[in-house]
Amino acid sequence: MRLIYVMDPMCSWCFAFQPELEAFLATYSSANVDWIMGGLAPDNNQPMDDGLKQTISSYWHQIEQKTQVSFNHDFWKLNTPYRSTYPACRAVIAAEALQENSTGAMVKAIQAGYYQQAKNPSLVETLVDCASAIGLDENTFAEVLKSAETEQRLQQHLAISRQLQVTGFPALFYIDDDNRAYPLTLGYCQAATLEQRMNQLQAK
Repeated sequence: MRLIYVMDPMCSWCFAFQPELEAFLATYSSANVDWIMGGLAPDNNQPMDDGLKQTISSYWHQIEQKTQVSFNHDFWKLNTPYRSTYPACRAVIAAEALQENSTGAMVKAIQAGYYQQAKNPSLVETLVDCASAIGLDENTFAEVLKSAETEQRLQQHLAISRQLQVTGFPALFYIDDDNRAYPLTLGYCQAATLEQRMNQLQAK
């Protein structure tokens, strides 16, 4: 069984969805999952304005009320936030290039750094720390992170996201034997809902 998961490591709803995804995949342990970095926000070295900071920080509170995850709200006091998630997306791609099947671990390292340890994943030094935390060599990772190959792969990921017409994250698709994509979710949902939709698709 093949699935495509379109996400962004700095998408707060993707962070909330992670436990649900893991619970769902525990039922479908033979599934092959292609992680696609959807790229929430392009490169940007301008600090976020106060309005955007308030908007995003309010999302965190809403997500806490609706799901089982919690956020370290000190992030907003301790950092200069940037609306820039492409670096984190490149970091996941770079990690996978260095160590096969490390995508999930790198995503979780970035999410833990951002949402629980109040570190800024728009910064290269944070991403290098995350790579180190999953056992990658810091210097090698830093080189691969800024390489043309990594940028090329990111553009391929973004193209797949557009091809699937994804407009928000998380987005999980079931790919059938004829290579047709069926959305299991376009947005946050619980594992039980994913299983229900999967059963409906397989029953057709």
